[in-house]
Amino acid sequence: MTNTIPSPAGNDGFLVAALYHFVSVPRFAELRGPLQALCEENGVRGTLLLAHEGINGTIAGPDAGVQAVLSFLRAQPEFSGLEHKESRAGEMPFLRMKVRLKKEIVTMGVEDIDPNRSVGTYVAPKDWNALISDPDTIVIDTRNDYETAIGIFKGAVDPNTKTFREFPDWVRENTGLHNKPKIAMYCTGGIRCEKATAFMKAEGFDEVYHLKGGILKYLEEVPPEESLWEGACFVFDERVSVLHGLEEGEHKLCRACRHPLTAEEITSPLYEAGVSCPHCYSERSEEDRMRFRQRQKQMDLAKKRGERHLGK
Repeated sequence: MTNTIPSPAGNDGFLVAALYHFVSVPRFAELRGPLQALCEENGVRGTLLLAHEGINGTIAGPDAGVQAVLSFLRAQPEFSGLEHKESRAGEMPFLRMKVRLKKEIVTMGVEDIDPNRSVGTYVAPKDWNALISDPDTIVIDTRNDYETAIGIFKGAVDPNTKTFREFPDWVRENTGLHNKPKIAMYCTGGIRCEKATAFMKAEGFDEVYHLKGGILKYLEEVPPEESLWEGACFVFDERVSVLHGLEEGEHKLCRACRHPLTAEEITSPLYEAGVSCPHCYSERSEEDRMRFRQRQKQMDLAKKRGERHLGK
């Protein structure tokens, strides 16, 4: 299946809006249809997750289209206090628009964790360096291993989790986390830390902090010369990674395993565009690679026609 990429107005590319809001939304299923239709009518793509506990997602499109969607959401009583973070992309970073109904807007899999009831203390980006430089603070990256592989805060503990569902067990198994009085946590945009800090509070940790707005807000506001961030920040769209000032990074995505790749990894003999990379080559069969080659061929043909191939 192919779909022509719409051209953005002006020369500034597409507006990207990352958002989430924890709030009780008993009628969340009713919002799916109108929201999907509004996004499609305005040339907006991305993914929005709706659940009883709120909304989460990232969308991109023409400025006016994205603003129309944000205005619609804030017109709903439950989302009147919705905040979002903006960046820009030179090309449309999403293939399609998906509004999905979920049990959780970020899946931890632990019952009765409600950020509206208990959550850690928010720390503004400008105050983050002082907190994580404090010797009484343990800094924890709540993201997954393929994200931390390309960037992390200096001195942070990396749980090396494959999914966020593994995080609670990791905390319970690491009793050394109680050795210092302060726990500072961060993630890409802030949403995982809402649940992670709520979970930590429930586990008996008293001084729990999290970076308000996540890594994205830090990279937007903190100058590179003052930064304690090392590397790039993985993002869940076609940009793959962003740097300070939210400029697009140089990482590419392996279409076979979705792992971000450095320039060095792309030169590996195990890398083949759309087929394999050093992270997944040994996990795939030659039959898998033949199938991926056929998919890549269709994508290349679609690109030559000025279209985007949407099939997997």
